[in-house]
Amino acid sequence: MNEQRAHLAPPRSDRVPGAPRYLLYSPLRPLARFLIRRRYAVRVHGGGQVPPTGPVIYASNHVGVIDGPLLAIFGPRPAHALTKVEMFRGLLGRFLWWSGQIPLDRFHTDPRAVKTCLRALRSGRAIGIYPEGSRGPGDLERFHRGAAYLALVSGAPVVPVTMLGSREPGGTSGSLPRRGAAIDMIFGEVWRTDAVPWPRTREQVEKASLLLREHMLVQLDRARASTGRELPGPLPPTDVDPDPATGVTDEGAP
Repeated sequence: MNEQRAHLAPPRSDRVPGAPRYLLYSPLRPLARFLIRRRYAVRVHGGGQVPPTGPVIYASNHVGVIDGPLLAIFGPRPAHALTKVEMFRGLLGRFLWWSGQIPLDRFHTDPRAVKTCLRALRSGRAIGIYPEGSRGPGDLERFHRGAAYLALVSGAPVVPVTMLGSREPGGTSGSLPRRGAAIDMIFGEVWRTDAVPWPRTREQVEKASLLLREHMLVQLDRARASTGRELPGPLPPTDVDPDPATGVTDEGAP
């Protein structure tokens, strides 16, 4: 299926504007790497796991406020990351849009965000998604269905990403690591599923989500073992980022 035909498959992605690419592919990206490495020791592991061409879905755990910028700047391929719509306000919002990020309404069905992601994937680009939804322990206990759904629609491979060190133990959801801290980004073994034609059922999406979660848990354990590092633990009890009560767990849908 060529690109134009792919955009016409349901859900159609030819009627939404594509997320901008300029800042993702500009000289600012290597400059940003240089500047960040003056503050943190960012170490990228397993970058060769990422397919060099074609659609790719980065699926990452989410522990700290800088996870998104780190993935956008240090990922082997630039990614259009789903970002909560609350961030798209004022100058920051304009910067996020022009840097290729995709606004997502987490509390309501958001077909525009889905179609914008599919437009990027069907054009052979990479997208980034955080199945946990909001920042937290990074242990994948909470796991939303979006990554698996996009893989089922597009057939794009999913590359698990484990972030370690982007938030220190006891830190809040908005805290930064101390200057000079080591941050590890581990790209794990690719997970693949065949594209499923429309209409896709809730049961198909849930089964794929559970399989993807199990795969990511294995990659998380491998990342911890290979680096000798641990997750930062839970956020302080008073630090609560609202998140929809949806997703899959060991017991299935809540």
